Formats: sequence, structure tokens, C-alpha cells
Amino acid sequence: MSDVIRGVLFDIDDTLFDYTSAERAGLLGTLAAEGLVAVFPSPEEAVALWRGIMEEEYARFLVGELTFEEQRLVRVSRFLGRTVGEEEATAWFAGYSALVNAAWSAFPDAAPVLEALAPRYRLGVVSNSTLAHQLDKLTALGLLAHFGEAAIVCSSEYGQAKPYPGIFLEGCARLGLPPEQVAFVGDKYDVDALGARDAGLRPFWLDRSGGAAGQGAGAPVDEGVTVIGSLEELVAELDAVSRRRSGHGRAG
Repeated sequence: MSDVIRGVLFDIDDTLFDYTSAERAGLLGTLAAEGLVAVFPSPEEAVALWRGIMEEEYARFLVGELTFEEQRLVRVSRFLGRTVGEEEATAWFAGYSALVNAAWSAFPDAAPVLEALAPRYRLGVVSNSTLAHQLDKLTALGLLAHFGEAAIVCSSEYGQAKPYPGIFLEGCARLGLPPEQVAFVGDKYDVDALGARDAGLRPFWLDRSGGAAGQGAGAPVDEGVTVIGSLEELVAELDAVSRRRSGHGRAG
């Protein structure tokens, strides 16, 4: 395998964009506005319930059991613990989404790292979402210019979700590079790191929690996966690969 890396593909949510914080702010703001905070034992338990329901119903969307809008409406009914009509659920989710969007924020290291990488690497995105939703997000965060729409692959339009190899390979094709020359950066260990590795890319698992996410603190990391705690560490790792390559001479 060639040790040169010429392109980098990124996950978005909880990699470039602080999804978890925005989701929490949106949910607690919605509960406060509707006087529902006291319905739950604690704010953190409310957030945990919402997140658990989201993961289950979003997984159904990814395999085609629900549309993007349907999974949102099902989540509302399950969270409120009662059957909610489409109109009410749509209004509830719209209010929640407005508060989430108001809390949208890129991680502080996202823009500087993309700016540092752009002159030397082809950059793209592979995301388990819809293209329209992620384009809106990247535009609002000021990150879209680092990629361009042509280099963004989303599962809804592609028809396959991570961790299946096809969507990773499509991302490589959009960059015009073979998978062994492409790094993939994501926060989910199984979906992002192992999925990218099994598709032949160079996986970088972004574990901002310092050991708790995905694998759990102290758990071993599979062969071929590089763990980073921040996007700045990604730059250092890529630079190290370049130095090793220079030390062995350049291929003609």
C-alpha cells in the first residue's frame, strides 16, 4: 500500500460540527418553552431519552424504513409518550429545530484545520444524512467553501450509509483518488473508523472525549485505526506521514 495521503474525507456531526451541544440546547429550550422540564426526572435524563430515540429512529431512516421527515415525527411521539398527530409533531419539531439551528456551532479547530489542509489535500465529506440538510449546515457554519458541493456525499442521495464501503468509495471517487490515498475522519468508532478501514481508506477516529466515546475508556483500538483527540492532531499525523514518505524518497 502506498503511504502517501492526498485526500481527506470528513464526517460532519460531532466531527466538524458540535451536534451534541446544539441538540441539547434545542431540546432543553423546547421543554422550557412548553413547560415540560418537570415531566422528566432531570434535564440530563430527558436529553439521554431523546438521544436514544433519535439513534434508533435515525437508524431506520438510514436503512430506508422511514423518510427523513417521518423519522422526525416518530421521534416526537415516542419522546412525548403519546400518539401525536402529524400537524402537532411537525410544529413541535419545527420549534425544536429552530432552537437547535440557533445553537449551531463548528468546533473551534474545524475552520483552522480545513484552511491548513486545503492547499495540500483534496477535501470532501461523507455523511449519513440528506444533502440539503448538510449543505445548509456547512453554509451556516462557513465551512462549505472548503469542500464544494461536488465533493459531498450523503447517504440519502447515494442510497447507502456508512459503514458500508460503497459510500466511502464514492467519496474517494469524488476526490479522484484511490482509497489507499484517502484519510477518513469521524467520531463514531464502528461507523466511521472501522467502516473507512474496511473500505480501504486510512481511518482516523476523532475521540474528543479522551477515551470514552465508541469503544469505552481503556478499550483496545483495532489495527489500522489512528486515534486523535482533536483535529489539530490530525494535521500532526498527516505531517508525520509526509515526513516518513520524504525520508524514504519520492516515487517517480
